[in-house]
Amino acid sequence: MASPRTTLPDYVDPGLRVLSVGLNPSVVSVRAGFYFANPRNRFWRAFDGSGLAESQGEPSRLRHRILLEQDRIGFTDVVKRPSRQGHELRAEDFWRDAPRLLQLIEKIRPAWAWFHGKQAYRHFLKYGLDASPKEIRWGMQPRVVGGARVYVTPNPSPANAVYSLADLRRWYRRLARHVNA
Repeated sequence: MASPRTTLPDYVDPGLRVLSVGLNPSVVSVRAGFYFANPRNRFWRAFDGSGLAESQGEPSRLRHRILLEQDRIGFTDVVKRPSRQGHELRAEDFWRDAPRLLQLIEKIRPAWAWFHGKQAYRHFLKYGLDASPKEIRWGMQPRVVGGARVYVTPNPSPANAVYSLADLRRWYRRLARHVNA
């Protein structure tokens, strides 16, 4: 039986250490009720052991609560409309939701905004900040948004197989060194 949810809630509180920002929730994640729920998604395997959080365990809504309350890590998306793949999103999705993300960041003021993929960050800049950088590199970005430093890592989606699990782990560990400095 399908879940009555239409999207995932934001797992956020003021003063987060890290706000994890995906492009949009997957249909699988919305049905499960937590971020990165697709067992083929490599997020949790890369995240565990990265040094970003002490808590580990099976992905679940409870784990999101623990990460939020104990490790001060929250979760949201640039676009809240779920899809099977990112290419299904339309400009109107970004026009509607990227400004919402900017308001959220300004309200909760995380120390770090962690974007999963250049596409997520590029669309946020274009539709949320009316900015179009020529090039986005992996890692720390020159722009600060709502007081948050910005970091971009490869998207852990199974559709982004160009980057291996080892690559993702390296980027997550680099982020952890900045966050924990």
